[in-house]
Amino acid sequence: MSSTPAILNASYALAHAPDLVRYGSKPVREIGRDPSLLARINGSLRPWDEVVAYPPNQVFIGNLAPEDLASIPRPWYENRIGSAGPAGAFGRMVTQPALYGLMKLCDDFDLLTIDGELAEHAGADLVDFDHRRDRITGVDPAELRTVAEESDGLDLFHDGRLAGFIRTAHDQDESLAASVLLENLASKATAVLAVSDLLRRSRLEAGDIDYLLNCGEEAVGDRYQRGGGSLSKAVGEVVGCLNATGSDIKAFCSAPVHALVAAGAMVAAGVHKYVVVLGGGSQAKLGMKFGAHLRNGVPVMEDCLASMAFLVGPSGADGDGMELRLDLAGKHPIGAGSSPKAVYESLVVEPLVRAGLSMTDIDKYAVEMHNPEITEPGGSGDVPRVNYRTLAAMAVLRREIGRGDMDGFVAERGMPGFAPTQGHIPAGVPYLGHALESMRRGSLDRAMIVAKGSLFLGRMTQLVDGVSFIVERPAAARRQR
Repeated sequence: MSSTPAILNASYALAHAPDLVRYGSKPVREIGRDPSLLARINGSLRPWDEVVAYPPNQVFIGNLAPEDLASIPRPWYENRIGSAGPAGAFGRMVTQPALYGLMKLCDDFDLLTIDGELAEHAGADLVDFDHRRDRITGVDPAELRTVAEESDGLDLFHDGRLAGFIRTAHDQDESLAASVLLENLASKATAVLAVSDLLRRSRLEAGDIDYLLNCGEEAVGDRYQRGGGSLSKAVGEVVGCLNATGSDIKAFCSAPVHALVAAGAMVAAGVHKYVVVLGGGSQAKLGMKFGAHLRNGVPVMEDCLASMAFLVGPSGADGDGMELRLDLAGKHPIGAGSSPKAVYESLVVEPLVRAGLSMTDIDKYAVEMHNPEITEPGGSGDVPRVNYRTLAAMAVLRREIGRGDMDGFVAERGMPGFAPTQGHIPAGVPYLGHALESMRRGSLDRAMIVAKGSLFLGRMTQLVDGVSFIVERPAAARRQR
């Protein structure tokens, strides 16, 4: 039986991981060439209290609206929120010990060993994982050092001291090297955090979930199929979704929007009633722009693993979700061209024309929501603002606004970027939690989520990718506004 699909809930998490920055892909390569960089990186990392009080992080977990950033003077890392806490309206932040504990809790193959004191601390932080807290075990620091020295693996640190290590699982399989397993385990653990929070705030039991779609950037596999595995069921097992199956969707930065469209289609077709779309953090992208940050006297801000999860089900099933308009999904066809105009013609204009809507009928556009304080020092500019200016210019060309109205269009229908730069995370979807809250309050009727992806990164094609969808308040609620 067909149903109108809706996004019923959204969840976001940030795991502070300053001592994993050194193992990000870019830092590893650069430190290998110049070992002195490690001390410089460590000297520019932010402490936990500054990470919690950082305004974009507070937006990410729902304590501030995206629009609030516009009124906070930059640099935001100097104008922190004094009363900030780690729990938000639809998300939370956790400490590095809690992250290590989550990784240990998710470790089914004894890959990770951590310090006993750290394990005790982590267990106290993870009170909402009682069913698996007995897995968070540690060893004596002296024993840890001895085992780490004898093991073929990767040392892990906390506050400048050895705190654990992760071992290589196969000495002839690069896909099972310690560095890759660290990426996979970190992604699994942070996805578990987001999905667990999502289920706790929803009106469902974990056993009610039918399907899990992972859209994270990790490529779990082995030497025969490096990215062929599925992390979705691995996450579902930990959070108790015992009646669910699942699979992974890979599409670079566009994957979350592809996954949400697929989830909505499953619900609409009656194949599955409740689908969770999830994505864990990308450990390889920690410290990705550290060089530019150091050169410009900016803290190394790519110091948190971001994760997210979304519950998709039939409209009205969870009270007050927002409808997912599958009939207005946008795509970037292979033959469309890769210029910004061509991309946005496909992703934004074409679906609106199909529906008889103008660009001003969308209350909010959520594009690539990269935090500009991370991207600007490296010369990448303010990515969201550039995209919003492009959209405004297209509205001018379509004679839907005047040239003098472009700034107003950007201010009213756009928002400052606030998401960590981990590929799939910024792809429009960080706004879904805010959109849902605004629709529940009656202050938002319609939003468009737009994601773009760089397929050329895999060296198999020169193409780009893109996909979009529109979410709305249910028609009855819109009429009452």
